[in-house]
Amino acid sequence: MIRLAIQKSGRLSEDSLSLIRECGISFVSSSYKLKTEATNFPLEILYLRDDDIPGYVQDGVADLGVVGQNVLVEAGLPELEVEPLGFSKCRLSLAVPRGEAYASVADLQGKNIATSYPQILGTYLAGHGVQANLHTISGSVEIAPSIGLADAICDIVSSGSTLLGNGLREVETVFRSEAVLIANRSLSAEKQNLLEQLQFRMQAVRRARRNKYIVLNAPVASLDAVKALLPGIKSPTVTPLAEQGWVSVQSVVNEDDFWHVTDQLKAVGAEGILVLPIEKMIS
Repeated sequence: MIRLAIQKSGRLSEDSLSLIRECGISFVSSSYKLKTEATNFPLEILYLRDDDIPGYVQDGVADLGVVGQNVLVEAGLPELEVEPLGFSKCRLSLAVPRGEAYASVADLQGKNIATSYPQILGTYLAGHGVQANLHTISGSVEIAPSIGLADAICDIVSSGSTLLGNGLREVETVFRSEAVLIANRSLSAEKQNLLEQLQFRMQAVRRARRNKYIVLNAPVASLDAVKALLPGIKSPTVTPLAEQGWVSVQSVVNEDDFWHVTDQLKAVGAEGILVLPIEKMIS
């Protein structure tokens, strides 16, 4: 059995559990249980504080973990990262009171900055030749300027609404983060094999999320143009229709390109375009 540590609550926890379930792994989770076992895969899930996960994986208490890159880098253990997972994206940003003048990071020279990420922020400031006084606090960072603790803050930002609600404005992006899969570097051969199986499933799910299955009708005269727009994984599937001079084309398109490609397909005569979600996608 392989042990996977995830955050015990919050959006990162929810997204992690969703990914595991989409990998076809069944388990029962509970708000009061701190570990659970999968019923159809040799996996045990541990629910931990996010700050503790890198250390537990480094020490071998857990074999794997899902954690934000910001937490991993702050812990000084970036070498544990196996691969990014594409969800729970956010940024670590500097913010100052809304009414305060700000031109560049140089304006923070000698200032007091409150943060929960002194390592990442210290490296960033040093890279810009700025020396500041960093006050490490574990929560409610946004309140620091209004109570006179700091001149600025550096904290995780998603929508920015919390900053606005506390009279702050974002001025610099220090670090961009997303959820990553991490692993102990001394896994046994058996556990390494389980990790690879888990990665294979995760990659199939993530690939499916990024793509859509598309089916359309097109005149034979436009087939070359349609195939150029929809190359698919290897090539599109083309089937003659009952109506002479028409074919059905089935392919895969990246969701980011979908609307642009659809406009081009219509321009070359494609009709009856259907778009379907993909559950799993194995290349």
